[in-house]
This record gives sequence, structure tokens and C-alpha cells, in this order.
Amino acid sequence: MNSEYNHPIEELQAISDQSGLQLKDEKFARLMDEKDPLRHLRNEFHYPTMSQILHTDPKLVSPDEDSIYLCGNSLGLCPKKAKDHINVEMDKWATKGVQGHTTGVLPWVKCSEMLEEDMMKIVGCKREEIGIMNGLTVNLHLLLVSFYRPTKDRFKILCESKAFPSDHYAFESQIRLHGFNPQDALLCMEPREGEFTLRTEDIVATIEKEGASIALVCFSGVQYYTGQFFDIPTITRTAQTKGCHVGFDLAHAVGNLPLYLHDWNVDFACWCCYKYLNGGAGAVAGLFLHERYRENSYPRLLGWWGHKLENRFVMDNKMDLCPGARGYGLSNVSGILCASLKSSLEIFNQTNMIELRRKSILLTGYLESLIKQEYSRPAGKTEEDGGEVYIDIFTPSDPAQRGAQLSLAFNVSVEQVFKELEKRGVVCDKRLPRVIRIAPAPIYCSFLDVHRFMNQLRDALKAAKSSLVPVDTNNI
Repeated sequence: MNSEYNHPIEELQAISDQSGLQLKDEKFARLMDEKDPLRHLRNEFHYPTMSQILHTDPKLVSPDEDSIYLCGNSLGLCPKKAKDHINVEMDKWATKGVQGHTTGVLPWVKCSEMLEEDMMKIVGCKREEIGIMNGLTVNLHLLLVSFYRPTKDRFKILCESKAFPSDHYAFESQIRLHGFNPQDALLCMEPREGEFTLRTEDIVATIEKEGASIALVCFSGVQYYTGQFFDIPTITRTAQTKGCHVGFDLAHAVGNLPLYLHDWNVDFACWCCYKYLNGGAGAVAGLFLHERYRENSYPRLLGWWGHKLENRFVMDNKMDLCPGARGYGLSNVSGILCASLKSSLEIFNQTNMIELRRKSILLTGYLESLIKQEYSRPAGKTEEDGGEVYIDIFTPSDPAQRGAQLSLAFNVSVEQVFKELEKRGVVCDKRLPRVIRIAPAPIYCSFLDVHRFMNQLRDALKAAKSSLVPVDTNNI
């Protein structure tokens, strides 16, 4: 999967050699931004300044300069057109009332359907395979009702360890709902000892070994803690060969890297739209159902919005189910939420996932290269580090196995490092016990952002150096 990607350091070094500028030189970052064909997209977003974000120290930053926003994996920035699009719907509500359901650019009765064509280009599927509805965990539960149907012999769910808590809770609750014990039925794969991420061959081996007892394989697309991009087609193919259904939580993958859900033959998938898709906090979510399940007889939870629109308002309580993903709709999606998401999808329409991915590989590769130049842990160095600060990168170095995010682990207090970064205007997030996640979203982040981050990281680590701690390499 994505084997055509070479490591970006080769391209970055070639540009460095040709320009005579070192990678760590600010002029090199500015040169990369000048060469970036997507640099104009940053202007489509509100970019918070240092004075607008919390916890900055005015003695350390210039209040009017841009903050260093590297947190698109948690919440994407606000498109400048979002407020205008939302106000259109608010004005329609104020002036049309109930008639807003059938009028305007986004008639509320079908506002989610009007976003499907833009979304299907991002996830690589057909129109009937996609639905925009509910929230991520609601959609996951709806799909589990259909695709997790355990029997006495085939009752297990296979996922990665440290799955996102909401997914883990959904798996446990569905297992209990069917009368099984999660201790017996939930298989959470751990990395090998001393490693941070799962090897594809180990996932395949587990499916081959346990497949007869596995009802569902459900991994993340990109693992939220480590940033690992799982080999979706290989996992899907292996699991289906063993008779297992296969689904993916794509919260950290959608809008981050190209997806080809139809071609990969995935059974189902779901995702949120507020991270790399910039739909706003609590944004409406997405759902994928492969076309072979267009008209299935699987058990499901039904709602009014799963009824075909053409006769939905006959209201005779005789379900005429929408084919495909729309059949999982429960209620009218908010026109306000659709307006917000629409403002971001319009920006994605100015480019494509291949172009964004190309920039992302270089951008995250640049970040990785700068970190390794200064903070790589020498071979054999663990607890006895001689008082030096080191950074371990949990995320795979292979660009085919990651998206925008790098998960950084420190031999100083992660709480202290995070606090010092906040003082210096860096917006990122920490995930205990050891990780700070850095994600330069290619749709609005620049190479200069990465260079500025490194300057602030250097100062933050100097300030935090007094908190050097022994590192348990098995505690990730």
C-alpha cells in the first residue's frame, strides 16, 4: 500500500544541496513555502494569533504573529467562509421558518445528501456508499449492530491495543449486549516488546490464527496515539478470507491521506469531520457501506431519515428503506452543521488528496528530519542518558505507514514540555503517559510553521531539562 512513496529526506536533501541552504536554516523553510503549490489555501482559514490563544507568555512571543498551530489531528482550524455559510442558514431560519427545509442552497431536508459528492472524493467511494449523519460513535454502534453478529464459535472482535476510548467502549458494550464477556471476546493486539507500533505481518498472523473465532476485525485507519497508518487493504483481504467482517474508524485518516474504501473492499467505515476535515467541534460524521451491502437484510436500528425522501412524509409507518449508507440515517442532520462542513469541503475542492498527501509527506518528513538531527537518542541509550534530552518518535518513519502526525516521547516530563510549548504559542496536544502529538495539517500549515516549532521546542526543552526522568521503554 502506497509503496510508491520514497522517504522525503531524499527530496528535501536534494533541494538543500541545490539551494545551498541547510535544512535547519529558516531560509530553507521559506524556500519550501515559495515552492508549495498549495500555500494559498492557508488564506482560506482563520489562523489564531499568539494573543488569541491561551497560556502564551507575552514575554516570549509577539502577540500579533501567528500561533504555531499543529493540532489539526484534534480540531481543524475554522474556514473563513464558515460563519457566512452558517449565517445564511440562521437567516433562513429567521425569515422562512419551517420553509427552510425545502429552500435555499442547503434545503435542510436533504442538506447532508448535498455534501456526499464532495465527501466521496475524499474517502474514495461511490455515492450510494456514503452517508453524512450522526456522530462517529453513533455511526459505529449502528454499524456494529449489523456487522457484529456473534455466534457460539465466532464471537471475537479484533482491534489494536490503545484503541481510542470511545471505540473500545463501543466494542465492550456491544459484546456485553450479546451476552459475552469482553475479557474473552475482545482481542487487543499489542506491539512487540520494545516496539511502539504493530507490524502488518503480526496482524495478518493473528487473523490467520484466530480467524475462525473472530466475528469482526475493526482497527483505526490511523492510530490516534502513535500515528501509525494501518495497511487497510491487507488487513481487509486477510480478514475476509477467514470469513470475518472488517471495519475501520477513520477519524485520523480522513482528510489526512488518500483513501480508496471501495477499491480496498472494506465492509464498513466511519469517521468524524472535525479533525483534518475542519468541520468544527461536534461536526456531523460520515459513514461508509460497501455497495455489496446496498440492500442487506442484516439487523439494524432504524430511524425516519433512513426512509426514502420521495415518500418519507407519507408517514404511513411502512419503512421504504434508502439503499446503501443512507439507510442508516436516523434523524434530520442539522443544517448548521452541514453549512460548517460545506465551508471546508469547498476548500478541499480547490485541490485533491493526492496533492495534499504529497505536501504532507514533505512537511512531516521535514519535521522528522529536524527532530532527528538534534534529538535522536544514541543507540543503547535508555535511562542512563548523561543528562541530555532525547526524543523518541513513536510514529513509523516510513511515510507509507503514517499521515501528518508525529508522536513524540521525551525523557523529560511530558507535562512540563507541553506547558513550556504552550507558553511559546505552540498549539499541540499531549496524550499520557509519554506523548506529545504534532500534526502539521498540509491544507493550512507551512514549512515555516515547522521551523518555528523547532525553535520553540528547543527553548522549551532547555526550560524543561531540569525534569529529566528515567524512561520505561515498555510504557508507551
